[in-house]
Amino acid sequence: MKNFKYILGLLIILGSFLQSCQDDDHDFGEVVAPSNLSLEATIVNADDDNPYGDGSGQVQFVASADNAINYKFAFGDNTSTNVSDGNVMHSFTSTGVNEYVVTVIATGTGGTASSMTTTVTVFSEFDDPETKSLLTGDDTKTWYVAAALPAHLGVGPVETVTPDYYAAAPFEKTGNPCFYDDMITFSLDANNNIVFNHDNNDATFFNVDFLSVGGGGGSEDQCLTFDTSGNKFVNLASAQSGLGEDVSTGTQMMISDGGFMSYYIGTSTYEILEITDDYLYVRGIPGSNPALAWYLKFTTDPDGGAGGGNQSAEGSELETEFENLVWEEEFDGAALDTDSWNIETGNGDNGWGNNESQYYTADNAVVSDGTLKINAIAENTNGFDYSSARITTMDKQEFEYGRVEVRAKLPSAAGTWPAIWMLGSNFAEVGWPNSGEIDIMEHVGNDLGEVLGTLHMPGNSGGEGISKGTEVENVESEFHTYTLEWTADHILFAVDNVVFHEFENNASTPFNQPFFLILNVAMGGNLGGTIDPNFTQDTMEVDYVKVFQ
Repeated sequence: MKNFKYILGLLIILGSFLQSCQDDDHDFGEVVAPSNLSLEATIVNADDDNPYGDGSGQVQFVASADNAINYKFAFGDNTSTNVSDGNVMHSFTSTGVNEYVVTVIATGTGGTASSMTTTVTVFSEFDDPETKSLLTGDDTKTWYVAAALPAHLGVGPVETVTPDYYAAAPFEKTGNPCFYDDMITFSLDANNNIVFNHDNNDATFFNVDFLSVGGGGGSEDQCLTFDTSGNKFVNLASAQSGLGEDVSTGTQMMISDGGFMSYYIGTSTYEILEITDDYLYVRGIPGSNPALAWYLKFTTDPDGGAGGGNQSAEGSELETEFENLVWEEEFDGAALDTDSWNIETGNGDNGWGNNESQYYTADNAVVSDGTLKINAIAENTNGFDYSSARITTMDKQEFEYGRVEVRAKLPSAAGTWPAIWMLGSNFAEVGWPNSGEIDIMEHVGNDLGEVLGTLHMPGNSGGEGISKGTEVENVESEFHTYTLEWTADHILFAVDNVVFHEFENNASTPFNQPFFLILNVAMGGNLGGTIDPNFTQDTMEVDYVKVFQ
């Protein structure tokens, strides 16, 4: 379709030019009011059959003036924005064909200004009552930064839709208290408009690129005194990012008068990636760098998603939600059941990405006397000093949610690194850590008796995994049961039915898809550490693997 352009300016001047007669200001140099103000409006995808647009409600505005340093647009729909280049796309959201009086104010040095007003008529068919209801609770709802959740603040390239560059760990920004004490309230007024109120307790957490907005400076994000008081309005519109419905609701919110969501990145527009009754996940493109996307998570829990003051399950006996046995491996045969298990061989890429020192073979996984033995042996194998085994259920036995139990006895020699763990079934397509990783049990002989439960995902890869440990007596001489209890809401790690690590799961993590199991014993590597020079052989012995749903 061809666009209709509403050319305004010298042809249509309904505003007035305000000329300054001030003396020169030594702080600003010569004080000159903007002149020759013009405004061009383009209704997106308008044509002869659709003179008011395609229903998106979008209008592209371009203002220009001599000697202007800023342009403020008031769109006549309770929203406004400031831009330095005079170029802005705005979405009008009242359904149907509506007329709006739009004003642009061009500001020059010393605060001098010129203005222009015009009228545009636009068609919008966008409506999202569900999001409006979830934001406001059909009356008033208060949201808090989801400090207890991983990646509650993150950044990544705009095209990946994940915070690949950085994702904050739970409560990582505690040293910046102005961030976690924010309260954002959405409510409905008498006309069913969404009203936005941001209580920042007088200070805001500023991105380093915008410190000057808050009167600060330096090379790191900072808390700065900043006034966010007063009610603003929120318009909901169709998001223009083109993200698929699998990663976005397709709705964006536009906050009037420079409003923003807790972390200042120079934008008032946020795409809503996900929203539920108590969880809000948004994405904003900063005004300074459109190649980046910042991610923010919010919750209705004043404790930041830590459970609203409910007692943690950690340290308590596991109360399972799953009783239906859907798969088990008792290792009762004379060999590994290849209908359920794959045997991986080799040393992978750079020691499976961890600088490990073993070479995996089929011979090191032995089934006998009702158990599986994964033997790590000091022997020259294909150029490596150690042999071991690694088996998986990829493409054969995969599970989404449930309780996974593995009863095992662990090796104890220094340098051994046994693991009972899981990877997302999309691992081959998206790679790690995008697939997610759940380490039900990790142990290293160099720290005998400490068992770890760990989660990895974008922003929490490598040594940044979300991990906790617990001390287990006689890990090498007695069988213990290592358990994962996994739902859409939480992930629990337990040893002998006692929970030692709890993670609040949510729909933004990769832990909401089928995963497959992996059993292995590595040698050395990033976590295994120094191998005992006198090492000869050690074993992880597995009695059974059971999955309940």
